[in-house]
Amino acid sequence: MTASTAATLPTRPGRLAGRRVLITGASRGIGQAIALRYAEEGASLFLAATTLAGLADTQAQAEARGARVLVQAVDVTDRSAVQGLVDAAVAGLGGIDVLVNNAGVYHAASLLDTAPEDFDRVMQVNLYGAFHVLQLSLRQMRDQGAGKVVNIASTAGKGGSMNQSAYNASKHALVGLTRCAAQELGPMGICINAICPGFVETDMLQSFSAHAAITGLSFEQILANGKARVPLRRFLQPQEIAQLAVYLGSAESDGMTGQSILLDGGMLMV
Repeated sequence: MTASTAATLPTRPGRLAGRRVLITGASRGIGQAIALRYAEEGASLFLAATTLAGLADTQAQAEARGARVLVQAVDVTDRSAVQGLVDAAVAGLGGIDVLVNNAGVYHAASLLDTAPEDFDRVMQVNLYGAFHVLQLSLRQMRDQGAGKVVNIASTAGKGGSMNQSAYNASKHALVGLTRCAAQELGPMGICINAICPGFVETDMLQSFSAHAAITGLSFEQILANGKARVPLRRFLQPQEIAQLAVYLGSAESDGMTGQSILLDGGMLMV
C-alpha cells in the first residue's frame, strides 16, 4: 500500500491497538524491528526510509502480521520533504498518535581528521532531520491534544567515545532536544522520550570497521573490545530495543516523559 492510498484502519488487539504510528528509518535494523513489533501489537503504520525499495521487506513482514501499512521515501534533511511525509501520514492514517524518530547515520574518524562536510552530514541527518520530523509531527499532535514520541538516540548521547565525535555530538543534541520538547509539550498531553541503545547487532555495527583502520586493530578485535565493555558480555538484538519502544508508545508509559533510557547491557551505569 503506497502513501497515496487511503484506507480504513480497523482496530486490532494489542498494546498499541488503534494507534497510528509514523516510523522513520524503518527499512532495516532497529527501525525495522520496531515496525514489526508495533505491527504485532495492533498499530497501523506509516513507514519512511530513503528509498521505497528498502521499505519493501519491512512492509511485507508488517502486513503479514496483520498491520495496515503505508510507505513513503523521504530524505529527513529536506524539510519540505518531511512536511510532505507528515501530511501524507495524517492523510493516510487520519493522524499520528506515535512518532518513532529513528533515521540516522554513523561516521567514525578521529576528531583531528574529521572533515567538516562529514561532521555536517551526521548533524544534518541525526539532529536536524530528527528536529524536522519531530517539530512537524508535534504540531499535528498538539492539534489533536495527545501523542507519543520515541526518539532513538544512543549511549553516544550519554558519554564520550573515541573516534566518533560527530556521532556523539549529534546524539547528545538529540537527548537535549528530547528533554526540552518534553518540557514544552507535556502540558499538551504529549509524552516525549528517547531510547539510548548500546551495541546492537545491526548492519550499522559493521560501520565499526572504520575503527580498525583508525586504531590498527582488526575488526574482530574492535568487536571483542566492545563486547568486553558490556557486563552482559553480549551485543543486544534489535528486538530488545523494539520491546522498550512498544512500552514508550503505549498507554503503559503515560506517566513518563523527558527521559533518555539506556538499554545497553549495563555498559553505562549513569
